[in-house]
Amino acid sequence: MRTLAVDIGGSGIKAIILDEDGQPLTERSRVDTPNPPVPEVVMDAIATLVSSQGEFDRVSVGFPGVVRSGVTKTAVNLSPNWIGFDLATALCDRLKTPVAVVNDADMQGLGAISGSGVELTITLGTGFGSALFVEGLLVPNLELGHHQFRKGETYEEQLGRAALDKVGEKKWNSRLEKAIASLQNLFNYDYLYIGGGEAKKVTLNLPLNVKIVPNVTGLLGGIALWRD
Repeated sequence: MRTLAVDIGGSGIKAIILDEDGQPLTERSRVDTPNPPVPEVVMDAIATLVSSQGEFDRVSVGFPGVVRSGVTKTAVNLSPNWIGFDLATALCDRLKTPVAVVNDADMQGLGAISGSGVELTITLGTGFGSALFVEGLLVPNLELGHHQFRKGETYEEQLGRAALDKVGEKKWNSRLEKAIASLQNLFNYDYLYIGGGEAKKVTLNLPLNVKIVPNVTGLLGGIALWRD
């Protein structure tokens, strides 16, 4: 079984094909997220990626918002048109293959975790994604990014790409250090994984139980959506 994994982001859409063990069979391909990022146009972009990847048997999609039973419930960094959109069914009809859709941070976490203890994943990109796992089991749709963090602002307002561009890497890293301490006190996690496109800007001396994971991890977690 070949799985096409797709990661929909605020600035880019990525895709890769995985084998049954979750190992890449192709190089990762990418296109810019269309503007405006409405469902029909984004699906056109996914179809473009599909044409460059070859044959596959099923599709896993990571989406930047709350997802329930394949239906997108929020999309803060895309378009209001996504609210209530049945992405799983629409893509299934478009690609003629089974499709599973989850929150993008959830999918990244599935590609990063060990499956032991309390593990937290955060993604630093256009926004601020999060995923929580207990003994390998996902607590779905944990939207930490939209909760208050400091100075009356949310984690996303303090640590999203717009904040990074505004305050610069030094101050952004200082904020991230405070966020890591806050999340440790909140969740008492055994391990924290940091991913996303802006993780490469992290210059902190991280605690021993905090690890930077490659951005491709957001795609590698796609195989886990089809496990029992």
